[in-house]
Amino acid sequence: MEFQNTSIDGLVTINLKTFEDDRGWFARTFCKREFGAIGHTAEWTQMNHSFTKQKATIRGLHYQIPPFSEVKMIRCIAGEVFDVAIDLREHSKTFLQWHGEILSAKNRKMLYIPAGFAHGFQTLSEDCELIYHHTSYYEPNFEAGIRYDDPVLNVQWPLPPALVSERDRGLPYLSTNFKGIQVNL
Repeated sequence: MEFQNTSIDGLVTINLKTFEDDRGWFARTFCKREFGAIGHTAEWTQMNHSFTKQKATIRGLHYQIPPFSEVKMIRCIAGEVFDVAIDLREHSKTFLQWHGEILSAKNRKMLYIPAGFAHGFQTLSEDCELIYHHTSYYEPNFEAGIRYDDPVLNVQWPLPPALVSERDRGLPYLSTNFKGIQVNL
């Protein structure tokens, strides 16, 4: 694996190194020792798999609040998505900045998202599948979100939104007094 820092502290892209032969390819997607080198020591406690049918669908922007803030690692295994992470950490020098990354089955790239970030994506093709690793269990009473079209964030989605769930359309915009999430930086 090759780890590359983004412009947002702690947000890392991971390029898989594949070993190929006549049968196909093989790649490691996690190694405790290698992830330890980027500061990851938490246990992956939950893994999820999503399927999105329609191109230009937006899912997110979701996060969990303390004490259930979580590190996420996202990988696209079918199709192509524009994956977005937004820094909501209270004392971060990149507070309210976002980073977008194209993840696809073809490029085999992953995005490592620290605790204290909101996450969402837009499908760039039909029939997209994502695998999510989480360091905290899903706790419905601690889930939160921000509208995908929040003017404070001004996320530049590549396509006009075709489908956004009623739940995600009902997420709040950031208020002017939003101070962020308290997590250890």
